[in-house]
Amino acid sequence: MQTIALLTDFGTEDIYVGVMKGIISKIAPESEVIDITHGVRPQSVREGAFALLNSYRYFPKNTIFVTVIDPGVGSTRKPIAVKAGDYCFIAPDNGVLSYVLASFDQFQVVEITNPNYRMPEVSSTFHGRDVFAPAAAHLAAGVDLADFGERVVKLFQLPQPALDIVGKEVRGEIIHIDHFGNLMTSIGQLRWVEEETLRLEPRFSVWHEPVSIPSLAAQVLVHGQTLYAIRHAFHESQRGDLMVQVDSNGYLEIAVNLGNAAKRLDAMIGDEVVLKIGELEEE
Repeated sequence: MQTIALLTDFGTEDIYVGVMKGIISKIAPESEVIDITHGVRPQSVREGAFALLNSYRYFPKNTIFVTVIDPGVGSTRKPIAVKAGDYCFIAPDNGVLSYVLASFDQFQVVEITNPNYRMPEVSSTFHGRDVFAPAAAHLAAGVDLADFGERVVKLFQLPQPALDIVGKEVRGEIIHIDHFGNLMTSIGQLRWVEEETLRLEPRFSVWHEPVSIPSLAAQVLVHGQTLYAIRHAFHESQRGDLMVQVDSNGYLEIAVNLGNAAKRLDAMIGDEVVLKIGELEEE
């Protein structure tokens, strides 16, 4: 069974997602359709790119990802299909695939232009229905990637998330705010190597030497507040306390135990976050 995974900013109150699923079901009835999320903030291409990066690797091989955050629908931006590693990605060429494709050494890209694999009439405002869903379904049904259109050599790229390491400071930014108000930052990838030691390794395409961070001596500055120590999980802080931890995807996260950090700090995506790497005092 072929898996098709949908990620959009369409929400679930309107007909858009259901219609896309209907198109897929007509063309490739044996396929399984999974919703990653339809709650990406409207027109937030960067948020969609971040969501795709953090979700794709948990799907089975040969999954086809349809990512539609498309404020440029109807313009000259290209609809594209990509084969990368064990996966395929279908999306507008507006940068929404920037982060995920940086995870692969090689990939093949074509523009979706063949009218045989689109709806007979293509609207200027709903390419999710008329272009992307049909392309995903035909791909699931066995159509070869090369049959969709001509090869694309250069893709539109989003700017890389902020990550600057100078001496004992790591400067990043808030890159996502989740449903709970937790603030995910661009400071990652972080891995626990010992009970009180973290290792900061390269993420996205930003290269740096791995950095060792004593978790209990670290300080995080955000919105004029200084938070001390990096915790393993919520239970290590008191109810209502602002805290810093490593989230499930390896990013530095600012949270409130049983609360909302975004509201507490009046934080927004793009706000600067500074991690100061301290040294544990010897007893």
